[in-house]
Amino acid sequence: MTRSVPLADAHALPFWRRPVTLLFLMAAAMPVAFSTWSALLNNFVIEAASFDGSDIGWLHTVREIPGFFAIGVIAIIIFMREQVLGLVSLTLLGAATAVTAWFPSLGGILTITMLSSIGFHYYETVNQSLQLQWLDKERAPKVLGWLVAAGSAATLVVYLLIVLTWEALGLTYNIVFLLSGGATAVIALFCLFAYPQFEAPNPQVKKMILRRRYWLYYALQFMAGARRQIFIVFAGFMMVEKFGFEVHEVTSLFLINLVANMICAPLMGRAVHRWGERLTLLFEYAGLAIVFLAYGGIYWFGWGVMLAAFLYVVDHLLFALALALKTYFQKIADPGDIAPTAAVAFTINHIAAVFLPALLGYLWLVSPAAVFVLAAAMATVSFLLALLIPRHPEKGHETIFARGIPAPAE
Repeated sequence: MTRSVPLADAHALPFWRRPVTLLFLMAAAMPVAFSTWSALLNNFVIEAASFDGSDIGWLHTVREIPGFFAIGVIAIIIFMREQVLGLVSLTLLGAATAVTAWFPSLGGILTITMLSSIGFHYYETVNQSLQLQWLDKERAPKVLGWLVAAGSAATLVVYLLIVLTWEALGLTYNIVFLLSGGATAVIALFCLFAYPQFEAPNPQVKKMILRRRYWLYYALQFMAGARRQIFIVFAGFMMVEKFGFEVHEVTSLFLINLVANMICAPLMGRAVHRWGERLTLLFEYAGLAIVFLAYGGIYWFGWGVMLAAFLYVVDHLLFALALALKTYFQKIADPGDIAPTAAVAFTINHIAAVFLPALLGYLWLVSPAAVFVLAAAMATVSFLLALLIPRHPEKGHETIFARGIPAPAE
């Protein structure tokens, strides 16, 4: 942390101290805390605080508030390097996750969730910015795919341990939260002090910017945030509430997701590289619309648990194609816009996330199927927006309507 190294000179460092290696290490560290929290959450809140659909909706609304204020990253990076902010945020995520079980009440869970969420969302904002600054456009889709696979592999180890030892060793929520959150915090602190500060060639604009030519990217981010909340909040909750999944069963489902991601994420990166952002995003959104309608069918027609589990895995895989949205922006953006736009986009992504979980929590009490039908409608809107992405997007050619039109300054 004591010296700076220009990105162009980083190849002279030992392999383990290079920027890409740091990205992989962070990609592996974050899911250890966050994915463990996600796997245990539904069982923990039901057993410890007797949550119902409304309570879980409020929990996720609180969790998303820091994402809405991710735009604050722009102010912080005036005084703190992005790399440092990212690792400090990752440490906060780990520390807050570690003590989650110490607060087994509605108020306590909401409070500790807020702290861990600040760490998660500020880390993710900075991490996305660093990825796009440190990876060249040609390699970005493939490397992003491998980064997703690395995170899945790290979490796979954790989930295997949970499945194999939860009942055999009589593990408690407190032990698992402490170990997983503590591991993330330790790795983040190691990265903070073991790596030099990498200087990207293009200084980042340190103020909020909204450019008209990025409008399609903003719209897709908004829809992605709204749609993803329904999956995060209610798909897993359905498995516990409707089908009575226990901790080791929920974790087993997560394990299947992880193995599928490890295999498919690099292939998805190659698909984006070969077929382009337009086709891959269209495939993602069409698939998600079908999956969400099928979720609704589970409640309408009484379809069984095996179909629900299968849909959950497919749903998770399709969301991995969202890396195409990152590379779309990388291709159309001014290099200096990446950090501030990452913060703005994260805020836009979380506009719906602040109110949707709580509102849909009440709708869930009336009709769970209606929640998933709404998600299918959102995926359809995203599909229509993705039709506006050019086959080869670039600055000045951000949408199919902008061909041959010089890119405006704003």
